[in-house]
Amino acid sequence: MPHVLVTGADGFVGKALCAEMVYRGWNVRASVRSREKINSLPKEIEIIETGSIGPYINWTQALNNVKSVVHLAGRVHVMKDSSSDPLAEYSIVNTAGTECLAKAAAGKGVRRFVFLSSVKVNGESRASAYTEKDIPVPVDPYGISKWEAEEKLKAIACETGLEAVIIRAPMVYGPEVKANFLRLLKAVDRGIPMPLAGIKNKRSLIYIGNLVNSIIACINHPKAVGQTYLVSDDEDVSTSELISQTAEALGKPARLFYLPFFMLRFAGVITGKLHAIERLTGSLTVDSSKIRRELNWNPPFTLNHGIKKTAEWFKEMGQKNDAHE
Repeated sequence: MPHVLVTGADGFVGKALCAEMVYRGWNVRASVRSREKINSLPKEIEIIETGSIGPYINWTQALNNVKSVVHLAGRVHVMKDSSSDPLAEYSIVNTAGTECLAKAAAGKGVRRFVFLSSVKVNGESRASAYTEKDIPVPVDPYGISKWEAEEKLKAIACETGLEAVIIRAPMVYGPEVKANFLRLLKAVDRGIPMPLAGIKNKRSLIYIGNLVNSIIACINHPKAVGQTYLVSDDEDVSTSELISQTAEALGKPARLFYLPFFMLRFAGVITGKLHAIERLTGSLTVDSSKIRRELNWNPPFTLNHGIKKTAEWFKEMGQKNDAHE
C-alpha cells in the first residue's frame, strides 16, 4: 500500500487526512513538531518528531521508504502578527521549510510531492472567480511566503523530476476548525446581532472532507503531475447566507439586521477593524473546474452537509466543556 509522509499531521487538516488514509489501508508516517497532540492521531500511524519546520531539518529518517509526501505544515495566517518582520518569519517556515523538504524528498527518491498552498497566492478579493491561469498577486506576508514556496517547489521539480502538485484552498471548515470560522460559530451560538443582512457578496469555502478527498486524488492521479489546482465546495455563499445556514444547523436564530454598507465601513474605520469588515463583506471565489475536469474530481460532500457536521461537533464540544465545569 502507499507509504505517505504527512507533515503537520497533528493539525486541523492533517488529522482528518491521516484518519482517511488509515481507513483506506495506507501506510502513513506523521511528521509532527512535538508529541504533545499525537493522541489525536490513529494508533496505526508511525510518528516522527521533527521540530519546527525550517531550512535546516534533517528529513532522512522521515523520508525512508516514502513514495509520496503531503506537505501541510507551515506558519498559518495570523490576523494580529506582532513580529517586527512578518514576511521573514513566514518565509523561514513556509518558503525555506518547503524548499528544504522538497530537496530532501527528491534526494530520497520520493515520487510525488503534494503541497497545500492557499488562495491568498491569487489575492485577497475580487468580483470574479480566481483561476489557475491568473497571475498571482499575494498581498500579505502569508500569501507571499506561500507563493514563493510554490515557485521553489516548481524549480526543484524541474531539476529533479519530483512530481509536484499544488493545491490552493480557500477557507477550510469542519469539525475541530479554529480561527475565523470558530469565531463565527461562537458568535451565532451566543446570539450576537450582526449588521450583515444586506451583504450580497460571494465566498468560496471547502469542507475538510472535500479537501482531504482532493488531496488523495492529487496523490493518486497521473494527470495531477506538475499541476496547480484551486479547490472548493463548488457552492459559493454570501456572508449572510453562511450565517443563516450556520444558525439553522446550531438550532439558533440568525440575528441579522440591515446596516448600510457605508456605515459598516465607517464603523470599521473608527474601531480600527476596517480590514475585518472588508473580509466579511468582500467577495473571494475560486473556479474549481480544472481539477474536476482533469482529475474527474467532484466534492463528495455538500456545503449543507459540511456545515451540519461542523455544528454537530461544536455542540458536542460545548456539552463536553459544560460537563467539565
